[in-house]
Amino acid sequence: MLEKRKNLAWLILTRLIVVSLFLGSITYFNLRQPEFFPQVMLKNVTRLITVTYFFSILSLVSIRFYPSIISSLGYAQIVWETLFVSILIVITGGITSTYGFFFNLAIINACYLFGRREAFYTASLCGIIYGLILELHYFGKLENYGLHREMGDFYGPNHILSLMFTNFLAFFLTAILTGYLAERARKSESALKEKVVDYEDLERVNSIIVSTLDSGLVTTNSLGRIRVFNRYASELTGIDQQKAYDLKLVEIFPEIDFSCDQNNDLERKEMFYTSRDGSKKILSIKIAPLSDKNDNLLGAVIDFKDLTEIRAMEARLKRTDRLAAIGELSARIAHEVRNPLASISGSVQLISDSATVPSGDKKLLDIILRETWRLDNMLSEFLQYSRPFTPVKIRFSLKSLLNELISLLQGDERFAMIAIKNDIVDNIEIVADHDQFRQVLWNLLINAAESMEHGGEISLNCLDRGRLGSGMRSMDLKICDSGTGISKHDLELVFEPFFTTKAGGTGLGLSTVYRILEAHNFLISVDSSMGKGTCFTINLQMPENI
Repeated sequence: MLEKRKNLAWLILTRLIVVSLFLGSITYFNLRQPEFFPQVMLKNVTRLITVTYFFSILSLVSIRFYPSIISSLGYAQIVWETLFVSILIVITGGITSTYGFFFNLAIINACYLFGRREAFYTASLCGIIYGLILELHYFGKLENYGLHREMGDFYGPNHILSLMFTNFLAFFLTAILTGYLAERARKSESALKEKVVDYEDLERVNSIIVSTLDSGLVTTNSLGRIRVFNRYASELTGIDQQKAYDLKLVEIFPEIDFSCDQNNDLERKEMFYTSRDGSKKILSIKIAPLSDKNDNLLGAVIDFKDLTEIRAMEARLKRTDRLAAIGELSARIAHEVRNPLASISGSVQLISDSATVPSGDKKLLDIILRETWRLDNMLSEFLQYSRPFTPVKIRFSLKSLLNELISLLQGDERFAMIAIKNDIVDNIEIVADHDQFRQVLWNLLINAAESMEHGGEISLNCLDRGRLGSGMRSMDLKICDSGTGISKHDLELVFEPFFTTKAGGTGLGLSTVYRILEAHNFLISVDSSMGKGTCFTINLQMPENI
């Protein structure tokens, strides 16, 4: 329907242009040669064209406001054009008129609007009307319209029959030719539309596939400029897809060699990528050349995936296995050592309590007792570390627990020159084992204080990361200090048991923190730079209704 409206509107506008040019031409020639078109004839033609203007404008308005009558309007245009040419021939001399070829325009328009069959109908109608006008003129039936019989007698019946036959042949040849061309055009247009639809569907499917991939997909031209940059790539890099278009790949991925080479290795490789926020990511990348059917290089296709979380999970699993093995070994050693240690401690205590022991020896015995007590405390830590953590979860206020710990730590000399800034809001509640989570926070605060021998600040913050689905939401509890920081080498070992950089430390504080949080299905990460402090982040996953 929309196509028919468009075709009909174009036909009417074309007619207005043609009749305007016709009126302009006869006016011009009449000015140059006044006898070219008699005034009466010029006046009648002008009236006919004026009526044509009015009819055409009325038709355009009807197309705009009455789309349901498009077919009827189309037939009305053909009838009017046939009538227009018939009247024009009568006005301009009948047999002597040179405007009979205008009937061909009506035939062409009928074929354009409706097809081959209507073109033949119109050709037949035009032939009948044209023949009727010539016969009426020849027999003097149109003298009232200025067409005198003498002109018919002058030309004779043979000329009139020849004129009829010639125009009839022209009309039907026009119908045949335009019908054939119109049919070919319609078939070509239909085939083109089918291909366009197929291409549009293919492009839509391709776009959906590319945008919903759970990996990054980038294509470049031979100059290394981006042509396709899917949603995953946009989210990973933080660059909008439209802004990425036509950028050089090295501008977005400076660490990666995306050279367009036919001999590129198609195996996946792992590379590091630094995002805009400065975080390091591990990417699995595969690069393939993009060629045409003649093997001419057009560019490259790059497929990549962020493996940072997967590699971190693998590291956590390895650490968990290692910690479990060390914990089991620690428990066995602690049990084996604790029994003889208790015997030694008891025997030394009995000897020390004897009145016959000299005072010098008593001091030595006190040293032995003190050291056995220190060893016993260390063994207690080993046993506590190795013992399975089974959390008894309850709901409690995070800020209240931290305020309680801050009050207790204010009397500790290690916190004498340290300010603790608690920015956690009052309404945050978590579900965890209260005592075990208290131990986690205690160990982290003590660890932060011991890294600031000359004073500093500890800041506490909690960021809501939103919903995770399945009725869960995520929060990040951050404990940051302004201490000396941790070296890159030591950063990978901080949660290993027995690793410590402190004199007299057991190396079990952060290992215990890790195991407790692991039992809660919480995650902990650390970010630190030498001289810039350290920040521990605990990812808390809670029921959404908390």
